[in-house]
Amino acid sequence: MPRRTRHHALFDRLRTPRKLPGFLKAASVCVLIAGLLTPLAGATTAAAAASNDYCGGQCSDILPPGENGNATLAQILLNQAFGTQPSHAEDQLGPYNNLATGYSTLTDAKINTFFNDSSFGVASSQVASTENPAGRSDVTIVRDKATGVPHITGTTRYGTEFGAGYAAAEDRLWLMDVFRHVGRGQLTTFAGGVASNQGLEQEFYRNAPYTEADLQAQIDNAVANNGARGQQALADANAYLAGINSYIDASDSGRYFPGEYVLTGHKDSITNAGTIDHFKITDLVALASVIGTLFGSGGGGEVNNALSLLAAQEQYGVTEGTKVWESFRERNDPEAVLTVHNGESFPYGTKPDNPQGEALPDAGSVTTEPLVYNATGTGADQSANAASAAATATALSSAKRGMSNALVVSGKYTASGHPIAVFGPQTGYFAPQLLMLQEIQGPGISARGASFAGLSMYVELGRGQDYAWSATTSGQDIIDSYAVELCQDDYHYLFHGTCTAMDEVEQSNSWKPTTADGTAAGSYTMRVWKTKYGPVEYRATVGGKKVAYTTLRSSYMHEADSIIGFQMLNDPDYVNSPQTFQSAAQHINFTFNWFYADSSHTAYYNSGNNPVRASGVDPEFPVWGQAAYEWQNWDPTTNTADYTPASAHPQSVDQDYYISWNNKQALNYTTASWGDGSVHRGNLLNDRVKKLVAAGGVTRSALVKAMADASLTDLRAEDVLPDLLKVINSSTVTDSTAAAAVTKLQTWLTAGGKRTETSAGSKTYANADAVRILDAWWPLLVKAEFQPGLGDDLYTAFTNNLYIDETPSAAHGPTGAHAGSSFQYGWWSYVDKDMRSVLGQTVSGPLAEQYCGGGSLSACRDILISTLKTAAGTSASTVYPGDSLCSAGDQWCADSIVQRTLGGIKHYNISWQNRPTFQQVVEFTSHR
Repeated sequence: MPRRTRHHALFDRLRTPRKLPGFLKAASVCVLIAGLLTPLAGATTAAAAASNDYCGGQCSDILPPGENGNATLAQILLNQAFGTQPSHAEDQLGPYNNLATGYSTLTDAKINTFFNDSSFGVASSQVASTENPAGRSDVTIVRDKATGVPHITGTTRYGTEFGAGYAAAEDRLWLMDVFRHVGRGQLTTFAGGVASNQGLEQEFYRNAPYTEADLQAQIDNAVANNGARGQQALADANAYLAGINSYIDASDSGRYFPGEYVLTGHKDSITNAGTIDHFKITDLVALASVIGTLFGSGGGGEVNNALSLLAAQEQYGVTEGTKVWESFRERNDPEAVLTVHNGESFPYGTKPDNPQGEALPDAGSVTTEPLVYNATGTGADQSANAASAAATATALSSAKRGMSNALVVSGKYTASGHPIAVFGPQTGYFAPQLLMLQEIQGPGISARGASFAGLSMYVELGRGQDYAWSATTSGQDIIDSYAVELCQDDYHYLFHGTCTAMDEVEQSNSWKPTTADGTAAGSYTMRVWKTKYGPVEYRATVGGKKVAYTTLRSSYMHEADSIIGFQMLNDPDYVNSPQTFQSAAQHINFTFNWFYADSSHTAYYNSGNNPVRASGVDPEFPVWGQAAYEWQNWDPTTNTADYTPASAHPQSVDQDYYISWNNKQALNYTTASWGDGSVHRGNLLNDRVKKLVAAGGVTRSALVKAMADASLTDLRAEDVLPDLLKVINSSTVTDSTAAAAVTKLQTWLTAGGKRTETSAGSKTYANADAVRILDAWWPLLVKAEFQPGLGDDLYTAFTNNLYIDETPSAAHGPTGAHAGSSFQYGWWSYVDKDMRSVLGQTVSGPLAEQYCGGGSLSACRDILISTLKTAAGTSASTVYPGDSLCSAGDQWCADSIVQRTLGGIKHYNISWQNRPTFQQVVEFTSHR
């Protein structure tokens, strides 16, 4: 079974046959393959009932590139040599890609041209295979012909979960193994020392440096604190693990295990020597810590915030500098697009009137805590140092990964009278995909959808019998930074007045070249110093006192707790209304926005353990590690505290519509990342859905069209370029170069400001020159607009808080280049507000100063024209410099989406779309 892609991949090295010695000649490849091919289980025919399905054939989903994420060594070699794909490895990539050029003529009848039918069960004529894993009579796995998705049906709870584990290993065993090692900081030892692997394990180890005892304690606590459901979760997990391990044994003895185990030296292709380690329950917590850190832990960045505040105060003085800082922070911008837009307020993370306990660093004293020690070989070379620096910046940034979108419309405004939802998570594009599709039917479980590989004992995002749910990353602040005063030496600190030793946690890794990764031998030790206030991230002085800045998040040591909420979401006897859905979501401690739709109702709930902070503590900045400034009723032994009640979380039932694209949730609810201002990619959804709702008669295809249209739109073009052109056109443009550029930009804007092909498969953008001009112009105009007024230091500090831009081709975004997700983090609100201010328009929540041309319209216009002329003359090869996939100047390729290889199977790159990786389209026709 397969995967595929390149770029920032764990297996970035495994790309071409030349990486496989002696396999360059097709004949030799075929000889080897002939000896490796193993008979596969034959398919039988069976029927599957779906009497519990209330969607009436109107539920659909998609998850590229394909369900099959395992590949034998023979299949990998065929893929590397000839590009052939294992069955169901790539069959969802084409339909997903085709929506970009096919959505304009979409009708309800054509939806499943671009999506899968996600009805329960499999028609007898569509059954590809049926198996009873390990010969068990209490569970059956049916796979459909169309996509190979496993439909797991059990007559016992144990058998059902055993089947779920078995199917997960069939489809994602290698990926699951990779990520359990990522979660433990052991990736390089397992998969090779390529720089991207070093960076990945360092990023996660810095945030979650768990010992085996830590992992087990989280399981014990989750079970002990959740009564019967906790006991059931433990039993489910053990059955799930038994299924995984049964497949490991079967595939090992049958020699059809993933070929990556051979290519990385864990198994011998001739003798079958070597082992594939069984999974254990602590592996599930390690996996959960990776997913939680990636998508569900908002906050952090307090030290960077402090540095930019100090720079602002240095530039403008304390009073005015603080005003400037707050205006750029946009904690509660009145122009921000909201998910709960009915005017209801949910105060959280707001600025206190009289801040207490702040521990701002002395100027120039902050240093990042080292993570890597005793590096040798390729653990200490230039690429390793660059990977380590990038990993550190990502781990400590407040711009957490926040992706995914949702469009949900109340039945009051649809043609059928039933709610419609188009929603899903943006989890990046990988081969195999991080998520996998499945249907699970058994005692107390009835659902179909997507789950993260290795955590698929329950469907995490999907549909039940008569309801569907999905999530987007919310990003509210559940992470705080504490300044602990050092005593005795650099590894002791004051805790409640007592000099206390820090705990030292280490992970030593080494690697050597393999067929998969030819990186030369190397090694290093990752070392983290932990305090009761969390791991040490920085060191500095505060008022001359030596301190360590630590990071404490409410989900630390609680990675397993959310299993209860997912269990509830899969239980048809529990979820039967918006209220019970919200109740289930309340048991998820990661920071997500949850959306729900059934045949009559819609609902929304924001989850996460939001700590109740001490009075006067400003969550934007570090505070002293002292009892007076700790979370209320915080217990350092268990890392538990008082959390804001469910009623204080943004929530709603049956609002006219909901949209979310990681935007602000509600009035007065502050998120940790910067950029929730007047221009946000959430506007692209809100403007379109609001228009549909106003017209009424919304259909599934209309809502898909709205999503797809937004997914191809350049946010800067739609929401900022009109103001830029107003400034430029405030007087006649006499310069011929500038005038020509303005004409091209205006033509593109009139056409919709989209980054889309001239025709399907052309690999050339319509209005390509205008796209190039804006891509070149944006960084030039932002710098020329803001740097003179802010000064070099403050401008640099603010760019550390928030990237200037995040185009599809940008490599600095949350998931790097070729990742699809775009226009989440950038200075578009700043430019928008500043331009409107210069134009004399009313701006709610304006910047504290006018920046473009010092507020002079004519001076601002001169700046824009000057930078536009420079941009117009910048070649495509400079704007799109090329990489290992794309030649310099190839605009389409620079934007294109790559399924990044986490294993041995590669796939073709597809045209850019800014949309969920896994996506559902649902409209239930009836209810139990």
